[in-house]
Amino acid sequence: MIKQLSVFVQNEIGSLAGVTSVLKKNMINLRAIASFDTPEFAILRIVVDQPEKAKELLAEKGFAVKMSEAVAVELEDKPGELDGMLHAIADAGIGINYIYSIVLRNGKAPLIILNTDDLTKTSTVLKEKGYIVAEQEDLIT
Repeated sequence: MIKQLSVFVQNEIGSLAGVTSVLKKNMINLRAIASFDTPEFAILRIVVDQPEKAKELLAEKGFAVKMSEAVAVELEDKPGELDGMLHAIADAGIGINYIYSIVLRNGKAPLIILNTDDLTKTSTVLKEKGYIVAEQEDLIT
């Protein structure tokens, strides 16, 4: 499993740049980002190489930040890979809450980030089906 941060930001011009500026200033590498918005605010989900440090720094700057776990799965870059993984999860009776990806990984396979109803079961099922489930250390380089 990996750690992800959910950062709550105002839905206004420059709010996302406020988050990335904190990361840049502190040499924290952003690995994945997804934004889910509502009329008043957005939930920015990010995966970084130093999640604890990023959480602390963002909170110091006044951002509401929550750290949680997610499953990160390597997929080959070929047709049908995502479909196969999604069917493995569905066949195990697991619901997916949201999904996003890390595409660029210095020559490594892309990662799909998942939040499900049961992260431990999701990880186990995917490993049993032959998928490579990444750990936090896999995001550093």
